[in-house]
Amino acid sequence: MLKTETYTLNMGPQHPSTHGVLQVVLELDGERVVQATPRMGYLHRGIEKLAESRTYAQFIPYTDRLDYVSSMGNNLGYCQTVEKLMGIAVPERAEYLRIIMTELNRIASHLICMGSLAIDLGASTGMMFGFRDRERILDLFDMACGARQTYSYIRFGGVSEDIPPEFIPALKQLLAEFPDLLAEKHGLLTGNEILYHRLKNNAIITGEQALAIGLTGPALRASGIDYDLRKAQPYGFYDRLDFAVPLGKTGDSWDRYLVRMEEMQQSANMIGQALEQMPEGPVLAKLPKVLKPPVGEIYHSIENPRGELGYYIVSDGSTKPYRLHVRRPSFINLQALSETCQGLLLADVVAVLATLDSLMGEVDC
Repeated sequence: MLKTETYTLNMGPQHPSTHGVLQVVLELDGERVVQATPRMGYLHRGIEKLAESRTYAQFIPYTDRLDYVSSMGNNLGYCQTVEKLMGIAVPERAEYLRIIMTELNRIASHLICMGSLAIDLGASTGMMFGFRDRERILDLFDMACGARQTYSYIRFGGVSEDIPPEFIPALKQLLAEFPDLLAEKHGLLTGNEILYHRLKNNAIITGEQALAIGLTGPALRASGIDYDLRKAQPYGFYDRLDFAVPLGKTGDSWDRYLVRMEEMQQSANMIGQALEQMPEGPVLAKLPKVLKPPVGEIYHSIENPRGELGYYIVSDGSTKPYRLHVRRPSFINLQALSETCQGLLLADVVAVLATLDSLMGEVDC
């Protein structure tokens, strides 16, 4: 019998399929993965430490730079944490605007995930379709706050300003066309035999494994675990909305892809309901110019596109946080890479990375 020796291959940090500055050290036996070790830290900016030298309001723009593909959710999670600590009430119209913006951002984020998965596996058309439709959402954000990626739109006590008159007609047109846009992507990708065989039964994560690792978001729900913070611990007005939580059956890469595709349709439905229910009125509560939360500590989390995004804040009664920690779903979910890649082929690692959908700005913080 011939004996083979394993060898080490460095995948990244510059490789396009690592979605940024992630290095994966692969131990290979031929084309078969023996061990996959993620190495992070190439994008570390010390954002948590910076919070200690910034006032509570000054830190809002820093949250945009965490998961910069879904910045609205980062703003929301942080602002709700401070509001919870201070007991700030948010006007109803502002709560609905927050839902509309964060669900639009969820769709935009999943479009990036879908497009990245497609181009990682060699289908450049999928990437172009995803970015084309995401542009329409970014146009809406531009109308609302004048920014296309880092928004700082959600503020303590509401949002920075009300939406302009042209926003709602443009949004309604997008919602009317969205089922066809989604069907187009299903036709291009879901019905693609090559994509199906690359993802089906690839990198299976059972429900027990997902819970043990601490997975959240679509990666957890693809393993059949029905846990969504918008249902389990409703925040804002999510308890007023009727929506389903898409679940997978086997926890493979195919399920992780399908769950996100279905989540986009659910988000569009929620946005439509929020538009119908949204009343007139103020969009920002009256607050003191200088915020000094009481002494204490607080943890609050929301359902971001990649999972549970949580903020833990320790207040000493001053204008700045004494300590701030962010529970980043991308960082936690990346733990699944090592366990799920063992025994796969080298080409399969690319699919696993794409369907876990970790974003390195959030991983390194």
